[in-house]
Amino acid sequence: MNETIEKGKQVIRLEGEAVLALQDRIGNEFVRAVNAVAKNKGRVIVIGMGKSGIIGEKIAATFRSVGIPAFSLHPAEGVHGDLGLVAKNDVAIIVSKSGETEEILRLIPILKEIGVLAICITGNVKSQLAQLSDIVLDSSVKEEACPYDLAATTSSTAALALGDALVVSMMHKKEFKPESFAFLHPGGAVGKRLRMKIEEIMLTGTYVPIISYDSSMKEAVLEMTSKRGITSVVNGDGRVIGVITDGDLRRLLEKTENIFELRPQDVMSRTPKTMKKDELASAAVRKMEKHGITALVVTDDDEKPVGIVHLHDLMREGIV
Repeated sequence: MNETIEKGKQVIRLEGEAVLALQDRIGNEFVRAVNAVAKNKGRVIVIGMGKSGIIGEKIAATFRSVGIPAFSLHPAEGVHGDLGLVAKNDVAIIVSKSGETEEILRLIPILKEIGVLAICITGNVKSQLAQLSDIVLDSSVKEEACPYDLAATTSSTAALALGDALVVSMMHKKEFKPESFAFLHPGGAVGKRLRMKIEEIMLTGTYVPIISYDSSMKEAVLEMTSKRGITSVVNGDGRVIGVITDGDLRRLLEKTENIFELRPQDVMSRTPKTMKKDELASAAVRKMEKHGITALVVTDDDEKPVGIVHLHDLMREGIV
């Protein structure tokens, strides 16, 4: 039993070390690859044979999930007709540990003739594939996790990590937004989490905590205790000028015992964190996490309170 546990840990350690080693190889060639994909007006074609092909399918799927048209092409099928899917100005990402796979090497001259830029992810930067490619990304590893150094294990993990790094860096360069991801993932839990708007969750009407700036602190405390520990403070025009939370009250009690001699405007936070009802619920979660709060006042375009959204509401809907 202990030997099995140790072997499992060894595999995880070897693959983790291989991925971490890739950090030192993120340089100019990687930048060129990111720029090529980001500026590409065609599609991304990911090519690989065997397990590299499976890794390629995942890389292509990740590109698609962030709005980049991509598909995987089996090299053997490619030379038997599927190259008809490839067009000028496409970018090819070719995954190969050895860089000497015959079926892949047969494709390169044809891809070049079509007008495709070739980026290779390979474990052999001196291979024929590397020499024929326009951009070379080094995914080499010291050893496979396989005890006989045969089965693609560590090498395929490294190639996958390098592909993920390429996609995420491209997303950053193109300023990809969560809203775009939501549009591309309308179904399931992810779609719900990313597409749901605050107006679908927020409490409205009498549930919205509101007091006037010239109210008494007793009124403020009663409003807060009846409405989850927070209240908005509005001016004479009904616009939000601050909020008071139970945290504000606790901090106030540490400084003075005569809180009821004060007015809400003396206690409130004058830089209230608010949201608009048409914003994404996931944005409310990020704002709560950033500022360490559990509720947000929702305002209209005139900064008047129209709703309140709480962390518990977000959790109930599966947004958190």
